[in-house]
Amino acid sequence: MTDRAVRRRRHALFLFFFLPGIAMSSWVTRTPDIRDRLGVSTGQMGLILFGLSVGSMCGILCSGRLVSRFGTRPVIALGTLLVVVSMAVIGVGCAVRSAPLVTAGLWVFGAGMGSGEVAVNVDGADVERLTGSAVLPTLHGCFSLGTVVGGLAGMAATAVAFPASWHLAVVAVIAAGILVHALRAVPAGTGIRAASGDRDAARPSGPPVRKDRRLLLIGAIVLAMALAEGAANDWLPLLMVDGHGLGAAAGSLVYVGFAAAMTLGRFSGSYFLDRFGRAAVVRASAVSGAAGLLLVVFSDNAVVAAAAVLFWGLGASLGFPVALSAAGDSGPDRTARVGLVATIGYVAFLVGPPALGFLGDHYGLRSAMTVVLVFVASAVLIAPAAGTRVRTPAAARAGSPRARPSGPPRTDGTDRAEHAEHAERARHMDQHLPETGDLP
Repeated sequence: MTDRAVRRRRHALFLFFFLPGIAMSSWVTRTPDIRDRLGVSTGQMGLILFGLSVGSMCGILCSGRLVSRFGTRPVIALGTLLVVVSMAVIGVGCAVRSAPLVTAGLWVFGAGMGSGEVAVNVDGADVERLTGSAVLPTLHGCFSLGTVVGGLAGMAATAVAFPASWHLAVVAVIAAGILVHALRAVPAGTGIRAASGDRDAARPSGPPVRKDRRLLLIGAIVLAMALAEGAANDWLPLLMVDGHGLGAAAGSLVYVGFAAAMTLGRFSGSYFLDRFGRAAVVRASAVSGAAGLLLVVFSDNAVVAAAAVLFWGLGASLGFPVALSAAGDSGPDRTARVGLVATIGYVAFLVGPPALGFLGDHYGLRSAMTVVLVFVASAVLIAPAAGTRVRTPAAARAGSPRARPSGPPRTDGTDRAEHAEHAERARHMDQHLPETGDLP
């Protein structure tokens, strides 16, 4: 694959991460309007939202097998197509005041998000292997940026009383355009397991994926950091209002600060990963997240708690994407490894926040967040599991600043040809790396 093709592929993945962020925040910001339009109670709205959770679980559980059989490209296409359809179905359901239709649309949306996100993460991990540089943090930064953009657009649409059905229709059109434009840059075949005839490549040389000690520790890191992110996405505004006495507008502003900190952390993550490595970045992220949560939970000063949310956001920003990168490098069968860890993360997103709500009903949201604090603090101890196991020569030359020539780059085609040759050699070596099963 040439440098130009890799760049186009990376840019396409940026769009495929940016899109679900816009779609998700567009739906969330219009939830009050849709509830009023449907004429349902808060409890009934909870049942409608349950369609999103069920659809997400279906998509997540099916995605790994679909990618292993068909590759990432058709699964990304299917997931994005389902997001397009879901926005249209939810919009129509809102227009005709049909709660069952909105519920069905949310199920489709969850299925598209769950299946497409796992496939995009697998493809992003493959781009990291080809380029020898961190890509997943920036990709997840595009998702956070999409939530900010979609949230601001949703707030503006609400302010001018733009109908939610038309708003979601516009999002569907934008999503369809992104799908048609970006899918062409995603190559076919990524993530498909080796054919049965190539038994040497297909046979894992280490323990099975689900019994790999290091991979399970990486999954524990993802579980902790995804729980920290999901808890803030679902409960932070209410936590600041009920737990610290802020007004509704101030609570929403604190959440915007959290989202901005997440976006900043993910876009700057590659800089720190290239210089300090995954283990150090995961440890620093966990320390930052734990410090922020500690102040939010135990400080009675609302200003201190609001400022601490920024450390919470910075800490939660890199744990998920960096751990996915580590999972892809932890041994053979990259698709199964990234798919397993991504599934753990998305299950934490779905199951964690409702569990925190149950605890919050009995003990208060501030007390409930101590559970998240314990998980994030534990990630500090197991951060070494996310360290780089083995670096191929091509990856080392591509990822190390010291390996780059100090003079100006060549303008002929030699540099590009050599880079493509190194990337292909790295791909071949990566398929035959031994599995040690030891922590770095």
